[in-house]
Amino acid sequence: MIISFDLDDTLIPGNKRFNTEPQTFIQKVCGVEKLRAGTIQLIKALQKQGHTIYVYTTSLRKTRKIRWTFRSYGIKLDKIINQTVHEKCLGENSRNYSKYPPAFGIDIHIDDSKGVEMEGNRFNFKTIIITEDNTSWTAFILRVIQQV
Repeated sequence: MIISFDLDDTLIPGNKRFNTEPQTFIQKVCGVEKLRAGTIQLIKALQKQGHTIYVYTTSLRKTRKIRWTFRSYGIKLDKIINQTVHEKCLGENSRNYSKYPPAFGIDIHIDDSKGVEMEGNRFNFKTIIITEDNTSWTAFILRVIQQV
């Protein structure tokens, strides 16, 4: 399956706060963004199971910055979709969706937003919504993906 992850408040703290992965001195000096605790283990487990991993964010971060962030933690992403890619792919329709995973062949999108969950229900795409206080979020995701 192709599985995508949102960044802000899902894997990277912003308005929502959660524990993060430890950072090396180099990551700190280079200003690498912190990843939610459990992200490395989860993504590597999913990749070991044969899943393809995308990041799908509507932020304006450059794809190379996102790629570098994950590589610095030892994670190789298969594809990155940022706001620019989202708009280019969906064209005029990009305003109708905050995210539209089917346009990129994504089977499941993982996010923190109830709005994205509502769009998934409305436009028929699968989402997994996680909250900031879910300390077992990785086990929850693995369990849901196994059931699909």
